Amino acid sequence: MARIVYGMNQSLDGYVDHDRFGPDETLFRHFVDEVGSQAGCLYGRTMYSLMRYWDDDDPGWSDDERAYATAWRALPKWVVSGTLADVGPNATLIRGDLSEVVRRLKEDVDGEIEVAGPVLASGLGRLGLIDEYRIYLHPVVLGHGTPFFNGFRPELRLTGHEQIGDRALKLTFEPTDGGA
Repeated sequence: MARIVYGMNQSLDGYVDHDRFGPDETLFRHFVDEVGSQAGCLYGRTMYSLMRYWDDDDPGWSDDERAYATAWRALPKWVVSGTLADVGPNATLIRGDLSEVVRRLKEDVDGEIEVAGPVLASGLGRLGLIDEYRIYLHPVVLGHGTPFFNGFRPELRLTGHEQIGDRALKLTFEPTDGGA
């Protein structure tokens, strides 16, 4: 049975914005290892469009960037969208009842499925389908942007914390009701 995990980089004031800050080398290496251990990724249209960056090789990439791209390409991806006509390699377009589809994924897939993006995560959280939240907290104050929880305010308990590199603290939480 799969665990649905939502994790993203977050500013001190609660926002996510990949254009304003990102991981240092140590945290990026952590993400390479993490993506290599996942059973798949669940995306909304916007986040999937951003992640398609990893579909095409870039000669300027570091060894870690090439390793991330290779691992990411190998993962099954499920893309929730009512507007996309098709999706790229190793991806499945999801339409219809999100709750039903994600519950079936949880039953059929073994391992961890990453949820990427605050809008999709908010919807899944409201449905009680997220098993774990991972905040990669950075010493950055943005003042505005998309909130990590995007209007959803789950009741959580801290289950772990770890400093990763010099600029990030990984905080792990589970819903107090134990998830779905």
